[in-house]
Amino acid sequence: MLGTHVFFGYFCPDKKTRDLTFMTQKRKISPLAWVPTAYFAMGLPFIMLNLVAPIMFNDFGISDAQVAFWTSLLILPWSLKPVWSPLLEMYRTKKFFVVTTQLLSGISLALVAMALPLPNFFPYVVAIMAVLAFSGSTHDIALDGLYIHELTPTQQAQYIGWQGAFYNIAKVTAMGGLVYLAGLLEEHVGVLYAWMIIMGASGALLFLLGLYHARILPSGGAATVQAAGNVRDTMRETWEVFRLFFQKRYIWIYIALIVFYRFAEGLVIKIVPLFLKAPVADQGLALTKSQIGLYYGTFGVAAFVIGSILGGYFISWRGLRKALFPLCCIFNVPFAVYALLAWLQPENPVLVCAAIVFEYFSYGFGYVGLTLFIMQQVAPGKHQMAHYAFGTALANLGVMLPGMISGVISDAVGYKAFFLWSLLATIPAFILTRVVPFSHDPQKEEAAGDGQTA
Repeated sequence: MLGTHVFFGYFCPDKKTRDLTFMTQKRKISPLAWVPTAYFAMGLPFIMLNLVAPIMFNDFGISDAQVAFWTSLLILPWSLKPVWSPLLEMYRTKKFFVVTTQLLSGISLALVAMALPLPNFFPYVVAIMAVLAFSGSTHDIALDGLYIHELTPTQQAQYIGWQGAFYNIAKVTAMGGLVYLAGLLEEHVGVLYAWMIIMGASGALLFLLGLYHARILPSGGAATVQAAGNVRDTMRETWEVFRLFFQKRYIWIYIALIVFYRFAEGLVIKIVPLFLKAPVADQGLALTKSQIGLYYGTFGVAAFVIGSILGGYFISWRGLRKALFPLCCIFNVPFAVYALLAWLQPENPVLVCAAIVFEYFSYGFGYVGLTLFIMQQVAPGKHQMAHYAFGTALANLGVMLPGMISGVISDAVGYKAFFLWSLLATIPAFILTRVVPFSHDPQKEEAAGDGQTA
């Protein structure tokens, strides 16, 4: 009975029901009870749009250029999060938005499955995926705000590896397990029903996670800004959040670092699955979907988890200031494996799998550096949730913009030259992470806060 009240309390304005909803939040819940599952739920919609959808559309005969353009455009909401992130600080709790968007994302994936059999399905599926993108990006804002609010700076560093690990497990689950399963199902039920099952199952998983988090998540705190009574006041308060962000110390250097840290990833992320599937005569590796799924979904899972968790502990040991440049190198240099694969085109599946696993381990290890940099150098201040959303939106912009043109470049020059050119995109990140100044010392600020509390 209590579980029913907990679930409906987020959608019912009745104060008595809402009070009952938050009774479960009085007990202390370990971050390990919600950080892994919540960040898995964060990663799944983004990965389904950014990595799985290109493979699905390719199976239905959509051209590489169209696939790269539209799937890159679909992740635009992750770059526009600053537009509505201030509004989330004016209403309800962060938990409310996390749970609501997980449920909506689950329903959206189910609708994608239902739309696939339609004649001329492509525009309808893209439209539904646009709703999924808005829901998923809103979920990111709220969950990151909840994480920052509920955990101390020391805990943020401790659990950043778990956060990154399970976000990336969503990536491996989608690219490994789901794509592999799609390949197996295709042999028995055909392409259409295979992808309908995959999309429907993904939607059901997200919906169930929403129900779980309705019970287990901490609230993340109430609204930090008083909701305005009219549109003019709301716009004024929103503008204030923007103004304060761009007045932060070193903000333009920080913006440049955030955009370029993942720029090379933005170039290769859409092309790699297409390269792995392409015939050898077209400079590809001619892997099947089952092979791609197996390589990503077996050893890749372990590499992701180990890399992400070790990256978090590496930061805790070295400190973010000393760890940032090595993490950037570890994140970006391994993209060279795809250039080597394109030029050598090895037939040995063990060698191909080892190269992918190496890149994914490095990706997980290095990714946490950018996440914690935004959290501890860009977000601090009155509007932490909104300003962290600004930072992550800029990071996604650094992935989206090169991704939109990656298909055109790849078609024009071929995979061999494309992966070599993508390595040049890593140079700005190396320079910026080497020279970037730090404006906050989280350990000293946490110690000072503890002293005031004592």
